[in-house]
Formats: sequence, structure tokens, C-alpha cells
Amino acid sequence: MYQMSKEFLTCNVAGQSHWDIAEVFDELKVGSKLKLKAEPDNPYDSRAVAVYFHKTKIGFVPRACNGTISQLLAFGHSDVFKAYVLAIDPTADLEHRVTMRVNVTDARE
Repeated sequence: MYQMSKEFLTCNVAGQSHWDIAEVFDELKVGSKLKLKAEPDNPYDSRAVAVYFHKTKIGFVPRACNGTISQLLAFGHSDVFKAYVLAIDPTADLEHRVTMRVNVTDARE
């Protein structure tokens, strides 16, 4: 059966405790759209992929999973991935409160 997109990655948003997620946490809902942005100049990881909710950086795609996403974003394929909030657990520790899913879009017609 043809699907317009397929699951590529499910993971926690990394680094939630270091960014501004507290500013928008109450606005996040299951299904909220997230934006992925490559950060090739990141001093800690040249393959870093930041995760944004609206204009607020809430963390990163985990380092262990960011290679393919980073490369495709760096090559200008920003429309290939669609990310959204899959689960929220306000009682979890700061690094495990938000789980996201990244789907890859099928460009075939």
C-alpha cells in the first residue's frame, strides 16, 4: 500500500535540559509540528540537527541518529523530513520529556 511518508526515526529530543523547552513546554501537544535544522558549525557536533518548536530551539536529534538527516538537510533537502511530537511525559526527567517522530516523505507520485 502506498504511503506518502514513512517512519524514519523515533527518539527523545536530546539536550532538552540545555535549551528553551521550558518556555514552550505547556504549548507542546502530541502531534505538534517540529522543524529540523542542520547546524554544521556546531562546535560539539558538525552533524548536529537542532529541533525547533516554532522559533524556539528545544534540543537536538540525538548524535547517534543524526548523520543521514544532517547530510540531507545540508544538501538542501529540507522538505524530505517531517517531524512532530509523538509523546510528552511531564513527570519524566528533563532529557526524556518529549519524544519525537521523524518521517521521510515519499516524493513518488
